Amino acid sequence: MSVEVTSQARAGGQIAKPVVEKGRLTWGRLALTIHAALMYLFLYLPIVILVIFSFTRDEFGIRWTGFTLDWYIRLFSNERLMGAALNTLNVAFVSTLVSTILGTLTALAMERHRFRGRTGVDAVLYLPIVIPEIVMGVALLAFSAFAFDLIGAVTGQTIRRNLSTVIIAHIAFSISFVVVVVRTSLKSFDHRLEEAAHDLGADSWQTFWRITFPLILPGIIGGALLAFTLSLDDFIISLFLSGPGTSLLPVEVYNKVRRAVTPEVNAISTLMLILSISLVIFSQVVQRRR
Repeated sequence: MSVEVTSQARAGGQIAKPVVEKGRLTWGRLALTIHAALMYLFLYLPIVILVIFSFTRDEFGIRWTGFTLDWYIRLFSNERLMGAALNTLNVAFVSTLVSTILGTLTALAMERHRFRGRTGVDAVLYLPIVIPEIVMGVALLAFSAFAFDLIGAVTGQTIRRNLSTVIIAHIAFSISFVVVVVRTSLKSFDHRLEEAAHDLGADSWQTFWRITFPLILPGIIGGALLAFTLSLDDFIISLFLSGPGTSLLPVEVYNKVRRAVTPEVNAISTLMLILSISLVIFSQVVQRRR
């Protein structure tokens, strides 16, 4: 009987597919469910504990002794920590804006044009992604010292490391990540839409803003969010490139954690987490509307 059914299915040009009963719990499905649950607990349970302990009365932030908002009040009155947070946000926003613009233009040039040395440029773009961050930090520190000495020898002025050097360093390593994300969007881009726009009388500028840019906008937003996140939590490059008197949040949090973990650190971490989640939700809303 089964042979006849198989032969009839093949004669009709269809291959019989195995029927999987829905809702039936098997050992494999149970193992995958348990594995997924454990992975989610491993990834998100520390974050939940961090948020909870930002409201505890315990001075060390490691035990739950009651609910309070005092640590958030103390946080906003801590000028050094709030100044470091504002400096970090300033660096992140400026470096993200510049790296997104330059990375998008670079991705368009790499995907749309063929030029001599393109393979070498492509390899150089991947260097900040594949090399260790400590190597990137030392290289940027050495380059900034060489550039400052050269400028001082020419102009006679002494330049010290400040927020500007941190911004330039973050732009240097964020561009590569933006290029990778935007180039992924360009890989699946339908060029016939641009050709149709040209046939209808649109020039290159109108075609880019009305056809190309809206279609690759999700990739641009994804690259910008990645660059913003990398700049926000970068520690090594911020530690090497920030000069005396320049405080950034990752460095300040590290210095506080070395002495003792206080709920103020949990509070500022919770606020930065809320900011990151808000940006992700905003990007999803913008992409759905478009």
